[in-house]
Amino acid sequence: MPEGDTIYRTARALGRALTGKPIVYFDASLIPLAQANDQTPFTGQTITLVESRGKWLLIHIAAPQSSKAREGFVKGHDFSHAEKTRQINRALAPALNHSSERILATHMLMSGSWHLYQPGDPWQDKDVNARIILEVADYQAVGFRIPIARVYTPQTLARDRKIPQTDRDVLSPSFDAPAAVKRLLARSNDELGDALLRQDVLAGVGNVFKSEICFTLRLNPFRKVNTLTQRQAKQLVVTAQKLLAANVLEDSTDLIVTYSGHKRRTTGKADPGDSLWVYGRKNEPCRRCQTPIQRALQGPNARSTYWCPNCQPIHKA
Repeated sequence: MPEGDTIYRTARALGRALTGKPIVYFDASLIPLAQANDQTPFTGQTITLVESRGKWLLIHIAAPQSSKAREGFVKGHDFSHAEKTRQINRALAPALNHSSERILATHMLMSGSWHLYQPGDPWQDKDVNARIILEVADYQAVGFRIPIARVYTPQTLARDRKIPQTDRDVLSPSFDAPAAVKRLLARSNDELGDALLRQDVLAGVGNVFKSEICFTLRLNPFRKVNTLTQRQAKQLVVTAQKLLAANVLEDSTDLIVTYSGHKRRTTGKADPGDSLWVYGRKNEPCRRCQTPIQRALQGPNARSTYWCPNCQPIHKA
């Protein structure tokens, strides 16, 4: 399943290719999008922003009247990708015609992905797997195997609790770390691994990072949250931010890297076999102590969890 870092990089790439440009072609096989397009065609409207929120990717689209002001603001200010949403909405709220603005939200679940092509490029997936096709003059964005897609207004998006606000997104500049610590500790009866996967606690953390965060801090993922100290909870939040941020650097690849025993990933020469501490390494030797890594299914969704029984002993009260 794509995690927060993957969605962030995807949104960044799409945003650079599409933002500020009118849509020249749109097609979707997903019913909510097709219905929205039938009612008010996306063609002719302008993509004003592409952003990530946890594991959700949001494409903001507006009619020319509202997009013109927003596009001019973006060009006149040097904001980072993740900072644009907050700054633009604050500065342009009076000028935008929010009744015309729509947000296309997609969630990849296990196998969905967005591809970006230039005219004439061959697709890297089968046509039958294309769920969304969105074209501007010089780029074509294709959503393959995307299982969940919805269309929101700014108002309905703000009311939807499934899509996190930016203060809960680990990769957002407006991420509220102290509040995240409180939300984590509030899941007192949850096992730690399950609590870390909750998107209403730490939006963007997925199954890979869950295991890697716990190993980094030598915490057993099956211990109860109520056995954590305040300091440990703070360390978990800080480590989540650190590991995800390291994987959205400008020169980061699609490879998730948390193992620090290899050359820095900025060289682009990280050995895939050395990229992770524990995830996907069942029965392989721990990189710290050589004890075989263990794997077990955890939680109501039976997600794979990896840990070192020596470095991460079960907590004893």
